[in-house]
Amino acid sequence: MAEYPLDSVPDAKPLTMPAPAQAPHPDSPFDVLVIGAGPTGLSCAIEAQRTGLRTVLVDKGCVCNSLYHYPSHMTFFTTSELLEIGEIPFPSPNAKPGRNEALEYYRHVAAHYKLDIRQYHRVERVSGADGSFTAHLVDRFGRPCALRSRKLIVSTGYYDLPNYLGIPGEDLSKVHHYYDDPHPYYGTDVLVIGGKNSAAIAALELWRHGARVTLVHRGPDIHRHVKYWIKPDIENRIKNGEIRAFFNSRVLHITPDDVTLETPAGRETLPNHFVFALTGYRPDFSFLESMGVRFEGPDRLPVCNPETLESNVPGIFLAGVIVAGSRTNEIFIENGRFHGKQIARALTSP
Repeated sequence: MAEYPLDSVPDAKPLTMPAPAQAPHPDSPFDVLVIGAGPTGLSCAIEAQRTGLRTVLVDKGCVCNSLYHYPSHMTFFTTSELLEIGEIPFPSPNAKPGRNEALEYYRHVAAHYKLDIRQYHRVERVSGADGSFTAHLVDRFGRPCALRSRKLIVSTGYYDLPNYLGIPGEDLSKVHHYYDDPHPYYGTDVLVIGGKNSAAIAALELWRHGARVTLVHRGPDIHRHVKYWIKPDIENRIKNGEIRAFFNSRVLHITPDDVTLETPAGRETLPNHFVFALTGYRPDFSFLESMGVRFEGPDRLPVCNPETLESNVPGIFLAGVIVAGSRTNEIFIENGRFHGKQIARALTSP
């Protein structure tokens, strides 16, 4: 069949998107500003946008920034349908999807709903009050800008703030608080600090890819909440001497060439090339406090209405794991994704 250039076909016209009727002025305030473009933040924006509210998201990193920084070969502990948002199916050939599948899925969802996402913009502070908030931002080059909105939804998660050890040498470049890929550590002495899922998974992957792995945990054993298919694996590697482990122990200091531990048998210094301090993460409480959000109890639960998720500050709603304060093992994508519907109902109720 002969092919013709587009301009030679009489009725051919370039495809253009129709302009929306009465488009708002670009400087006019948004109805809703969502801080945090992870799965829960995306869900909140989708549900708000569905009700007709003009919505924008901001994130200091990329879309699903925390998920992007998960280990490259990570597999979720849940099935794909429990990660779905916006009633968009998440097809996966695997019983449990991986990190890369999830990133692709959430990109497609964001594109499907044409979400307005301002990536690589950090919210430095928020001023104003209910009905007229201003988020003061800086981009990745440090240039300031601002967005105005009637309502705010804070869905900032907790993965961006590691629990630091506060020991000498923790600031060395060989110390990491996130684990990504095992390949660069082949043939090296690696210390993994921690006894929960992240530490167990990192230790196993590093060992299987040729690293000499030592695990240090302040508890008496691998944590009981480690996933049922991971716990016996790491315990057997330790029992067989393939991964060396020190329990009821802690790291005293780190140098460029070694680490010193305090163990039940006394101090021990080990040769070391890299350290993964996988000791957990915490929400950014100071950011919430700067907006006037109050906390209660030892777990620092933010004050908010359980039905609407509106905080003690009128017009500021909370979503995702930050609703649980320090109890970060209570809210995941699987249940946090429903917060968007709760908040959308509150935003549109008379």
